[in-house]
Amino acid sequence: MAKEKVILAYSGGLDTSIIIPWLKENYDYEVVAMAADVGQGEELNPLHEKAKKTGASKLYIEDLREEFVTDYIYPTLKAGAVYEGKYLLGTSFARPVIAKRLVEIAKKEGATAICHGCTGKGNDQVRFELGIKALAPHMKVIAPWRIWDIKSRKDAIDYAEARGIPIPVTKKHPYSMDRNLWHLSHEGGDLENPEKEPGDHVYLICNPPEKAPDTPEYVTVDFAKGIPVKVNDKKLKPVKLIETLNEIGAKHGVGIDDIVENRLVGMKSRGIYENPGGAILYAAHNELESITLDRLTMHQKHQLAQKYADIVYDGLWFTPLREALDAFVDVTQQNVTGKVRLKLYKGNIYPAGVWSDYSLFSEAFATFDEDEVYNQKDSEGFINLFGLPTKVRALMEEKRKG
Repeated sequence: MAKEKVILAYSGGLDTSIIIPWLKENYDYEVVAMAADVGQGEELNPLHEKAKKTGASKLYIEDLREEFVTDYIYPTLKAGAVYEGKYLLGTSFARPVIAKRLVEIAKKEGATAICHGCTGKGNDQVRFELGIKALAPHMKVIAPWRIWDIKSRKDAIDYAEARGIPIPVTKKHPYSMDRNLWHLSHEGGDLENPEKEPGDHVYLICNPPEKAPDTPEYVTVDFAKGIPVKVNDKKLKPVKLIETLNEIGAKHGVGIDDIVENRLVGMKSRGIYENPGGAILYAAHNELESITLDRLTMHQKHQLAQKYADIVYDGLWFTPLREALDAFVDVTQQNVTGKVRLKLYKGNIYPAGVWSDYSLFSEAFATFDEDEVYNQKDSEGFINLFGLPTKVRALMEEKRKG
């Protein structure tokens, strides 16, 4: 009788490297691993051999980069969603695209369970499992960190060393890292103390700002309905566009964020994020919206951007509310078309020009010089009406006290 199959979300990192033998030791399952290529680069090269050596019957390496950009990054960018004012959600929106493919492979393989390597203290367990519940509500989920005897990263390293499993971390370099096309995050080790400034050795993508070039660089980004389509006047496909901006931004040390965030599971955690291309895109998109959105729409969009960020952070991608907010955002983006120029210098991004055929900025109305289109006397009546409630309340207080 054939064994039941479990599909493992596999990265080749510390946790998933030891999960394959742990599953073989504790369950009578055939382990099928799946690694999602969301832009990790060379990290994926040795995974086939590694997964097989540690006990997987096969490994799928799924190229999800294009889908990741067009269906997850771009909607979040258009929404202007930033979690707690800093975090550009690089890990958060990578999880639903991976969960979606895990479910597809589980159904293809006839698997009865999906396994992930997320800890019981993190957000990713929620993101993966809510995605699985939304797309395969009857699928069993196995989360080893919630049930095994391993209690720390040191224990996990010891477990791997005892079985001769090569791992990408050591006790001297204990950072937990998540890398994709959008960002690289660093957690753990000495970073767990927010009193400590991260050393330059932490950064693997970006130049530390102090070591960035002494000469600024200008970059232009063209948008069509809120979606970036060109860099420096060159039309690029989505993956190549972000790779190009990552390279430009990393050189100048932009997009480094040191964040103490409120996790969904109730604790605060400290992380260092490298997000060079994302920082450029958010800055450019904000500049273009500043001239193409009217006041009411912009202010409402800013309020909903925080809600959108919370939805993505909390793992609620596959929900009607996120789809409804996307519909609102898409309407707001109809005229967000144009070009933005930015200046990059030692970790900073400065606006250096913005153009759009849909611009609502009118120099004729806004000028401090003499104009023929704005009657300044009109403002008196406006202020009288706008301030009437304030005046009436003040008169009441004056009468009451008198």
